[in-house]
Amino acid sequence: MAAATAAAASEPATASPSTSSPSTTASASAPTMSLELASGFTTHGHSFGAPVSASGELVFQTGMVGYPESLTDPSYRGQILVLTFPLAGNYGVPGRGSSSSSLSFDEEATGAAGGEDALLGADVPAHFESAEIHVKGLVVASYAGEDYSHYLARSSLGTWLREQGVPAVWGVDTRALTKMIREEGSMLGRLRMEKKRRVEEETGLTNGVKENGVLNGYHDDLRASVHPMEFEEIVWEDPNMKNMQPKTYTPDPSTALKHPSGRPVRVVCVDVGLKFNQLRCLVKRGVEVQVVPWDYDFARMAGSDYDGLFISNGPGDPAMVADTVKHIRATMDEGYVPIFGICLGHQLLARAAGADTMKMKFGNRGHNIPCTSLLSGRCYITSQNHGYAVDAETLPADWRELFVNANDKSNEGIMHVSRPYFSVQFHPEHAPGPQDTEFLFDVFVDSIKRCIASPEALTQAVRFPGGDRLENERLHPRVNVKKALVLGSGGLSIGQAGEFDYSGSQAIKALKEEGIYTILINPNIATIQTSKGLADKVYFLPVNAEFVRKVIKAERPDAIYVTFGGQTALQVGIQLRDEFASLGVKVLGTPIEAIVTTEDRELFARSMESIGEKCAKSASASSVDEAMRVVNDIGYPVIVRAAYALGGLGSGFAENEAQLLDLCNKAFAASPQVLIERSMKGWKEIEYEVVRDARDNCITVCNMENFDPLGIHTGDSIVVAPSQTLSDEDYNMLRTTAVNVIRHLGVVGECNIQYALNPFSKEYCIIEVNARLSRSSALASKATGYPLAFIAAKLGLGIPLNEISNSVTKVTCACFEPSLDYVVVKIPRWDLKKFTRVSTLLGSSMKSVGEVMSIGRTFEEAIQKAIRAIDPHNLGFNATEALMSIDTELQTPSDQRLFAIANAMASGYPVDKIWEMTKIDRWFLSKLKGLSDFGQCMKGLKSSNVSPELITHAKRLGFSDRQLALFWGSNELAVRRMRVDAGVTPVVKQIDTVAAEFPACTNYLYLTYNGSEHDVTFEDQGIMVLGSGVYRIGSSVEFDWCSVRAIRTLRENGFKTVMVNYNPETVSTDYDEADRLYFDNITLETVLDIYQLERSSGVILSMGGQTPNNIALPLHRLNVRILGTSPEMIDTAENRYKFSRMLDRISVDQPAWKELTSIEEAMKFCDGVSYPVLVRPSYVLSGAAMNTVYSQHDLAAYLQQAADVSREHPVVITKYIENAKEIEMDAVALNGKMIGHFISEHVENAGVHSGDATLILPPQDLDPETVRRIEDATRKIGDALNVTGPFNIQFIAKDNEIKVIECNVRASRSFPFVSKVMNVDLIEMATKAIADLPVVEYPPTNIPPDYVGVKVPQFSFSRLSGADPVLGVEMASTGEVACFGRTKYEAYIKALLSTGFKLPNKNILLSIGSFKDKMEMLPSVERLHKLGFNLFATAGTADFLQEHGIPVKFLEVLGGSGDGDQKPEYSLTQHLSNNLIDLYINLPSNNRFRRPANYMSRGYRTRRMAVDYQTPLVTNVKNAKILIEAIARHYDLELSKIDYQTFEQAQPQPLLVNGHHHHHAGAPRALPSSSASLAQLLATSLFKGKDILSVSQFSRAQLHQLFTVAQEMRLGAQRDGCLDVLRGKVLCTLFFEPSTRTSASFDTAMKRLSGAVVVVNEVHSSTQKGESLADTVRTLACYADALVLRHPDPSSVDTASRFANVPVINAGNGPAEHPTQAFLDLFTIREELGTVNGLTITFVGDLRFGRTVHSLVELLQHYTVHVQLVAPAPELRLPAKVREALRARGQLLAEADALTADVVARSDVLYCTRVQKERFEDLELYERVKDSCVVDNRVLSGAKAKMVVMHPLPRNREISEEVDFDHRAAYFRQMRYGLYCRMALLALVMAS
Repeated sequence: MAAATAAAASEPATASPSTSSPSTTASASAPTMSLELASGFTTHGHSFGAPVSASGELVFQTGMVGYPESLTDPSYRGQILVLTFPLAGNYGVPGRGSSSSSLSFDEEATGAAGGEDALLGADVPAHFESAEIHVKGLVVASYAGEDYSHYLARSSLGTWLREQGVPAVWGVDTRALTKMIREEGSMLGRLRMEKKRRVEEETGLTNGVKENGVLNGYHDDLRASVHPMEFEEIVWEDPNMKNMQPKTYTPDPSTALKHPSGRPVRVVCVDVGLKFNQLRCLVKRGVEVQVVPWDYDFARMAGSDYDGLFISNGPGDPAMVADTVKHIRATMDEGYVPIFGICLGHQLLARAAGADTMKMKFGNRGHNIPCTSLLSGRCYITSQNHGYAVDAETLPADWRELFVNANDKSNEGIMHVSRPYFSVQFHPEHAPGPQDTEFLFDVFVDSIKRCIASPEALTQAVRFPGGDRLENERLHPRVNVKKALVLGSGGLSIGQAGEFDYSGSQAIKALKEEGIYTILINPNIATIQTSKGLADKVYFLPVNAEFVRKVIKAERPDAIYVTFGGQTALQVGIQLRDEFASLGVKVLGTPIEAIVTTEDRELFARSMESIGEKCAKSASASSVDEAMRVVNDIGYPVIVRAAYALGGLGSGFAENEAQLLDLCNKAFAASPQVLIERSMKGWKEIEYEVVRDARDNCITVCNMENFDPLGIHTGDSIVVAPSQTLSDEDYNMLRTTAVNVIRHLGVVGECNIQYALNPFSKEYCIIEVNARLSRSSALASKATGYPLAFIAAKLGLGIPLNEISNSVTKVTCACFEPSLDYVVVKIPRWDLKKFTRVSTLLGSSMKSVGEVMSIGRTFEEAIQKAIRAIDPHNLGFNATEALMSIDTELQTPSDQRLFAIANAMASGYPVDKIWEMTKIDRWFLSKLKGLSDFGQCMKGLKSSNVSPELITHAKRLGFSDRQLALFWGSNELAVRRMRVDAGVTPVVKQIDTVAAEFPACTNYLYLTYNGSEHDVTFEDQGIMVLGSGVYRIGSSVEFDWCSVRAIRTLRENGFKTVMVNYNPETVSTDYDEADRLYFDNITLETVLDIYQLERSSGVILSMGGQTPNNIALPLHRLNVRILGTSPEMIDTAENRYKFSRMLDRISVDQPAWKELTSIEEAMKFCDGVSYPVLVRPSYVLSGAAMNTVYSQHDLAAYLQQAADVSREHPVVITKYIENAKEIEMDAVALNGKMIGHFISEHVENAGVHSGDATLILPPQDLDPETVRRIEDATRKIGDALNVTGPFNIQFIAKDNEIKVIECNVRASRSFPFVSKVMNVDLIEMATKAIADLPVVEYPPTNIPPDYVGVKVPQFSFSRLSGADPVLGVEMASTGEVACFGRTKYEAYIKALLSTGFKLPNKNILLSIGSFKDKMEMLPSVERLHKLGFNLFATAGTADFLQEHGIPVKFLEVLGGSGDGDQKPEYSLTQHLSNNLIDLYINLPSNNRFRRPANYMSRGYRTRRMAVDYQTPLVTNVKNAKILIEAIARHYDLELSKIDYQTFEQAQPQPLLVNGHHHHHAGAPRALPSSSASLAQLLATSLFKGKDILSVSQFSRAQLHQLFTVAQEMRLGAQRDGCLDVLRGKVLCTLFFEPSTRTSASFDTAMKRLSGAVVVVNEVHSSTQKGESLADTVRTLACYADALVLRHPDPSSVDTASRFANVPVINAGNGPAEHPTQAFLDLFTIREELGTVNGLTITFVGDLRFGRTVHSLVELLQHYTVHVQLVAPAPELRLPAKVREALRARGQLLAEADALTADVVARSDVLYCTRVQKERFEDLELYERVKDSCVVDNRVLSGAKAKMVVMHPLPRNREISEEVDFDHRAAYFRQMRYGLYCRMALLALVMAS
């Protein structure tokens, strides 16, 4: 343990030089270097070492830290080293010591950092393994440049390499190289420098941003295609072909290192490539070491001149070192001294003994290689570096194997059976790597001592600690378990969320694999853990001591696990620890005593002290004097906390005595005691996940570094894995401590240890140990691919680690430490905006509700992915228009901190200033600064002049297409197109736990641009299921349940599946759930990439909640095959206007609503419908910014808030219906027909968000008529939306009148609840419907007769200081639980207990606001009185109850300073703070008049106190009534059959095939019965038999009918292709002008209606012979039922109409009109934007001849719109008559001759027209104006996000092709709408 150094408190003078701009070394303009292999493979990268060429043997090393040690390891001599960990140089390089450094330092300032070894003296550098770099060259994926960060660092890695003349290259796909070496074996390679640089190449490469060092990515060979590069020549060199030992450093024997204590015990060390740490390990054990060269004849001195022989490691082939082998053999023959060999020394000893050595395929080089001792059976994690091995088969009889490699089974150690000779292949001296086997030096020195003491010892084998293998197995047998009980964690809450669903599910999988009958207690009904397919039996009961005891007595399990259910399960374990033995239950895994020790701060500190480890020093004081005294022992700075004070009252930091005095005075005013603790603010926070088995094998699976320094709860911190700024020494110091601590505590299974590490010294202290699976364990499992919970469950059964196989590689064992070749970043998600008055500051109490994890090959790539994953609005690390003061935010972090850093960087803050304010490590800040600078450079560019290289660099830094589009003034899809055309696409890499060292059969994947090849092939064409993304309020574990159930159903039915999700807490991101798991973002870009790579057969969006739904329409428009309900129908349900019109059409009622455009309109509407009303944005996820408004005063304030929340959606006001019942409908449909549904009722009245409501199923109080009406409405809605899959509708009912609140065309929050309660898996049904599998309609439910399930929300108010714990239209709950009972009351009380609610014993406090609530509560309060409870009440309530004869005690709520005058017996606050109240029922009255935001009502303060003092609180009248009734019924709460569900080998039921969805596509079907409405509409047609000549003949009612029928046509065409409407009818089309769209769409429309078409083309008709139009029309009317005519003469349609006796439809009469185009244009606007009213429509281009414009302008008279006219020349202006009409109607907003920014910004519709050459007589004028109004990305950059660009087509150049990729470009969709519109028109005109 490092003592606190003097420098600890202050930063040393020479901190790392990371203030400089991002390194030019690492810039893309660095010289190019090629890496060539003997196999012929060549790749290029950027040089960052010495500018020379080199050749040697190419080998890889999988260690994640320790590059200074590795590069100076003589064993690497002659080799080119590939580091698999992609980030190199992060912590720089320490001082080299005086002898070898070419840099001069002020030795006093640098101290130890100057680099000389304290133990071995001035000649030996302290931080290296020899005096020089031995590798021939270095190959890395990415390099930190000058942005290194470490207190010992004195230069960058590149500087050191250049000093030593060693070449190095970055920008190479090292994973691909590793796989190559793995497959083909080590091979020769050469690094060749580029001969010369060309200026034009340099400038071309980076496009003006070359000096920016952040361009860290792989080298592209794109330049090479322009100018072939030339490289220096160098010969191939094989290091194994020469005897290299003479090159190795050999000190003169006379200057051999002296023993510090002067004792005469001497070891001769044979230097065949010695590492300095071997000397350190010997010398510090008190022996003198004499180093001799490799060919020295040491045999003749044995026994007289020295007492032990040590043979070092070294490079090359042991067969080449014959002299050394000869001398070793002679020494053994003489038998005078013990012998110990390491690595090459081991191979030489084996050869001396007579065994053979062999070259391995690619050797073992890494820090995580497991070796099993054949003596004790223990498995050790070792550091290795060798390419040869001993052939154990050839060992002579008197030798035996000592260690064996647990992975490849190669020999790792030998020993003589009767002599003190032994050797090991691995490096017990570590450096770099784990220190677990350093004890072998003790074994060697002890052996020497024994031999000196007694010569007999020379004829005995060496003695090793650890006992005998068979004895160890006998002492730690496997635990014999037949039946195990697992405790779950209950409802999701802040600090204990979905990670326990994941870890518990893993544990159950492990137990099932071992054949153990598993019982689970977990009331969390939304999780996979409580579903079929896992535990054999699930009890939906509270996880508390009382119920666990009951279950144990009933089930009699042999064993119990308390470590997989978070704090909840641990507490139960601690409470029942003395009873387990008598109940016959063994606690599996970590003993309860160890858990108690880790949970109790005092016990833990004492326990750590006993093994010399330390926790943060702290003490308590009861007076100022005592405080001043105890601080001396602790040392400044300190943090002072007032004991017993809530919300951090009276706490702060003190740097000196004066500050401490000031703080203590304040604190003692608030509290009788203060706690003083050493402040480690600004220290790094580091975590390790540690695993230990019963036989004491111990590994650390993942270490993580918090981006935020100590002071922010790790659950609220950004976390990076593996750590980025720890050196090998730091990493392994903490790793060794972790192992020691865990062994000392006796943990069996998995635990997490957290440290604080002083960034300026080696000082550290232990913050805490979680002796259970924690949030970090789930993160670590996902970050490494190592299934911690699964392994921990196995270990608890006594199975040793080295007998469990690694489930990812299948060939290696689980006793290893994963190697990562990527970076993982976790960012928390907060939802603090959902709460009123909550504090957003981050501190030691966790507030986040979820987290995301992202994976990349660089930190930049990973963090940008993670920022986007948190919220779809985030584009990446960009400056945002956040409402924050940068300085305040940096110094006092809140949930906006990362964006504040981005803003600070954009505002020019240097890294050092931000570091000063945040203490975030400079390495992280430099990386972010690089991103910020790169973004600034990008802003100056246009998409037209961006090179492919620049796109590549941007993508490698993690920039998304959307971000780049913003920089370059383009749109996402145009950037995508440009990127794909340039060949810039992501590669797919595996997470295999072994950095590609071994082949892995893993399906755990991520996308990266930092690579050159895929790790997988794409043959499955699986179905993609999109997960739920980050857990947040409103979208949580229930959607993970849906995703997993969908995947399992698909797999059971033989489909291949692909899961996409980025949430580490979920079961869906468990790699064994789907055939392929992409741990990546759910964005349009990423989903498209995966879809195209996988060639997926379809995407299921409906299981993951709102996140996937948000990209449904864009995916659909890009031809992605969406399975299930059409995204256009999803949009119909989510767009209020469309949904509202649909409900009107099918006669389903909804509350009155209106979209808001101005406050005046809003007031008018509210007065009309009467208050209260709801205000909310239009796309809703858990009621974001929804509010109830009770009066006019509220409106203005609320509107502001709602508009802010949703940037792209308008705000809506809805009539709020008071005292109505809310009812939830969950249903599944197939092709619009309902095949299963369940109705649940809410306990609370409508107005409480459905996510916070208490649900009852089957419903107990619904009128059968209400149920019938709800079912009927649901059927109609399912049919109208043509739903296939899950959907959910919320209804309100009052007096049997039902209204629809909202409809979600996806799975909803309540699906798991209804599926489990009714024993029918709705998701399984929905998945089968979606996948077109046979599915049973309305399967039997099999539920017992007296049986009710009740779901109760789980709140986390206690974590959110300041938040008001009331229920409203904003969702506030973080989870849910459900229990079963014979009545709703019994189920409710169990469920309430499951949330941690305690039932009252005697004292109940009442505070009831409104008179209505007082009256409603009166009977319930009477019951409480009769039950004998003591009732207390506040003023108004007390008066009311006393008037009604109920005795109550009055308590007073005084505000503020008046508390002191209050008598305690009357003080409400005193009663609460002294825990005298068992239950507080506080029913606030509706706030009818707004109070100022800072006003704290008394009610709020007492509610908050109740939460803070853990007093059970009820704030809803319906909840209070059901609770009191339940208490009054005195349930015994004994176990019954309805408390559990059994899933033992649940066999799938035989499936009935429902034939009804197998009608043949293609064959037209009669009008579906459900669309009786279509038949009715056609029967009442307002168009029947009429001519369609001009738009002026139509009314708003006719348009409404036309569009309603068009909607039906769309549905019918999507369902069936053709509709049987016009069978037997014939349409004749007659075109005298060219036409593609109009003629084809009429033709298609008629055929889709099952009619026939006769096409007459003017060129081939009798008009060529002079026939008049009148005669042609008369003739054709004899054959057809209707005519469609296009003619250049404006009067042509009147002529046709006069002479035809069938309807004539005008398809364009010269420049006059085009009515059907105007219809479809209007229909397009309506479908795209939901409504036409309230829009601003801008017409651009040729408005004079544009007949489509004339017609559309005429139709717009029926709507409230504004029109803008943009004509590029006076000659193209709208005809005066039409313009005047617009003006007269008050619709003309503006006229212009160019598309100015403000015209575009106002537009909701931009309607472009072609400047038509054929209409111009003056061609010169045409040439002048034809390209004057071009719409391109630049024009659209200032447009609204929700606007559309339209064009009747064909176009010339008026819309740039780049706009085609903008989601706002509707002109091709316009054609599709045209088809439905024309189908409707023909049907209405021609239908019989």
